Amino acid sequence: MTDIASSAPGRRRGTSIEARAAARLDRLPPSRWHRRITLVVGIGAFFDLYEIFLGGVLAAVLADRWGLGHTAKSWVIAAGFLGMFVGATVLSVLADRLGRRRMFLVNLGGYALFSLAAACAPDLGWLLVLRCLSGLGLGAELVLVDTYLAEFLPRAVRGRYLAYAYTLGFVGVPVAALLGARLVAGHAVLGVDGWRWLLIAGALGAAFLQLMRRQLPESPRWLTVQGRQEEADRIVTDIERRVAAETGNSLPSVPDVAEVPERKVPLGEMFRGEYRRRTLMWWIFQVLQTVGYYGFGSLAPVVLTAKGHTVTDSLMYAALSYCGYPIGSALSVPLIDRVERRTLIVAAALGMAGCGLAFGFATATWAIVAFGLLLTVCSNVFSNAFHVYQTEIFPTGLRGSAIGIAYSLSRLTSVVLPFVALGVLADFGAAAVFVGSAVLLVLLCLDVALLGPRSTGRSLERI
Repeated sequence: MTDIASSAPGRRRGTSIEARAAARLDRLPPSRWHRRITLVVGIGAFFDLYEIFLGGVLAAVLADRWGLGHTAKSWVIAAGFLGMFVGATVLSVLADRLGRRRMFLVNLGGYALFSLAAACAPDLGWLLVLRCLSGLGLGAELVLVDTYLAEFLPRAVRGRYLAYAYTLGFVGVPVAALLGARLVAGHAVLGVDGWRWLLIAGALGAAFLQLMRRQLPESPRWLTVQGRQEEADRIVTDIERRVAAETGNSLPSVPDVAEVPERKVPLGEMFRGEYRRRTLMWWIFQVLQTVGYYGFGSLAPVVLTAKGHTVTDSLMYAALSYCGYPIGSALSVPLIDRVERRTLIVAAALGMAGCGLAFGFATATWAIVAFGLLLTVCSNVFSNAFHVYQTEIFPTGLRGSAIGIAYSLSRLTSVVLPFVALGVLADFGAAAVFVGSAVLLVLLCLDVALLGPRSTGRSLERI
């Protein structure tokens, strides 16, 4: 194989090893090893949406129990997002500096600890502080899920397996929502308020997942960018041995590496050259997608109580609507590697806009549930497509930081969203909330269509 380092002026020696490590991973056939790592990493997606669901539940339940007004309810929803904003920025940058695996353990450990503490909160002040701290731990979870899996999965199945990961995570969301409705309806279990059990369940689940993740290897792509080629080679060799044993076949030969290998990239690179346009596009995208995707998940119970339904009925209707999350995620699996990512993002966003309008204007119970379900179906086709897409448009040395900083903008928008949306809801009604959401989703479509690059089926090193 040609030594790339000798033909690329100014590039340090050993870059051919870096490019070859990526090529060795990309040419592997999908195996049980790939499916196991997808399961262990991807199930973490559950906790992100679980927290979004939980914010709306707590706001609806504690409004009566603790006599919360409009501003206090907004803070109950926003507190977790405020922590996620800080966590997404700090932990994702650290993931590019200290490693993907290490930050996986830090973020879920922090979330489990503070979520358990929040279950013991005696009043609103303590609850908000502890929810903010648990959100800080969870802030980089989806960034790490996307980055880690993208750097291990062969390019031929990268989109499909990431979609599988999110489907597994989101299967638990309607279950948690139905469980939450039952717990809230029962008021207390073993003498403990139902809403406190929801916090305890999240903490214990995250702690168990963290123990499973201790067995994960570090990303070879990240190791080679750090100059730790021997460690990367050792990990890739072990993966090749496992895949060969599981498939029972000899592995395909490693292709000659023609693309430029990955390297360390300063943070400022995201504002230069071709990456400046991608960064601008993705920052705009993350701000706008928050309203359409996270807005429904976090606000649905509050919107339904504003329509005149009881808290228990509202949670039940929301839980039925949330069944669309795993359904939409599963529907994305056969589409995501066949349809260009940005095309799929635009089509799903338009579906979200239309279903959101129908949900906002609906009054009959069947219409509320049906359009809520269709909205969440579209939401997770949209979500899976953009989670894959964002891993492909930035280089390994910058991937965690660029995705995390952009993602933190969505968390910051989520902090502001309850105050704006609940104000609009109080003054103009549910229909106005979803009209505004539809307008922003149309702007998102224009942003991706005009500024986003093509990525489907290409190696990470060539996009």
